[in-house]
Amino acid sequence: MILSQLSIINYRNIRAANLSFSPNVNCLIGHNGEGKTNLLDAIYYLSFCHSSFTNIDSQVITHDQDFFVIEGNYLTESGEAESVYAGMKRGTRKHFRRNKKEYKKFSEHIGLIPLIFVSPSDSILVDGGGEERRKLMDMVIAQYDKRYLEALNAYNKALQQRNALLKMEPAVDPALMEIWEAEMAQKGTVVYERRSAFVDEFVPVFQQIYQKISGEKETVSLRYVSHGQRGDLLDVIQRDRLKDLAVGYSLHGVHRDDLEMLINGYPMKREGSQGQTKTYVMALKLAQFDFLRRTSSQTTPLLLLDDIFDKLDSRRVEHIVDLVSGGSFGQIFITDTNRDHLDEILSHSGKDYRMFNVEKGEFAEI
Repeated sequence: MILSQLSIINYRNIRAANLSFSPNVNCLIGHNGEGKTNLLDAIYYLSFCHSSFTNIDSQVITHDQDFFVIEGNYLTESGEAESVYAGMKRGTRKHFRRNKKEYKKFSEHIGLIPLIFVSPSDSILVDGGGEERRKLMDMVIAQYDKRYLEALNAYNKALQQRNALLKMEPAVDPALMEIWEAEMAQKGTVVYERRSAFVDEFVPVFQQIYQKISGEKETVSLRYVSHGQRGDLLDVIQRDRLKDLAVGYSLHGVHRDDLEMLINGYPMKREGSQGQTKTYVMALKLAQFDFLRRTSSQTTPLLLLDDIFDKLDSRRVEHIVDLVSGGSFGQIFITDTNRDHLDEILSHSGKDYRMFNVEKGEFAEI
């Protein structure tokens, strides 16, 4: 998929922008806080129907304005045109359209424009809790497996209902509890099986990319941990219902899944340096790209790289440059405060490119 044109009105600090992009490499140069990341976030929004930084849509509207609009024109692998519109007025629901036709459910759009966004905030994958690592799995699988997203949404609804019942006093009829537990088990089994299969395929790709970036200096791995591995999920969920009633929420289920991140056999969170952590996250994201490229309806994802070179030694930067400059990546958007990094990438790639200077939410092609 190629994003050929992007129009933005009142998105964060971008009051108005109308940009045409190279189908290969697009570079955004500017100091921190000028709007580079906001442009990438607007592109992300058109893929996932929400910002990468918040699920509260009103927060992306420019402070003194009442609405925002983002419109993107795309070309598919076969050269067909696709247009995507997102817009919202304060106090109303957002609108999302493909080729001028409104979506009934936003989930119908997920996967049309596969995308990988790499940013400094991704260190939370290593440093944060299990929720962040579940999101990593969900974001990739949902882009190529519609049944997975449906099962995950249904599971989360059943979990919410069961948790509400657990908090009620006096205790509710056990038969009502069993209805939601059965739904959690059925949908949760689908989620568990899809996540397990994904991790099995994903790990070798991730390890190969990490080795390329690090120069084979360290050994890394991922280990999927799930209550689904303990046997029949319905039995697991119901096993400690008395404890669940005592604490007021569900202690068991796929909402507690996690990915153990290891370096040289030890937890990455405890053992990894800043450079190793950044390399680990970069390898995770580039492996997601490679995985989606092979599985997502023959559509090459967009690759957004936001300020990725900080805290990496020159050798690792060089390896990343070699990777993203290769022929396996499609359209790339890169931001940096240092033009030297971008010049190095462009000199390696030999591809068509466009470069923009960014200042106070305004974009000028260089």
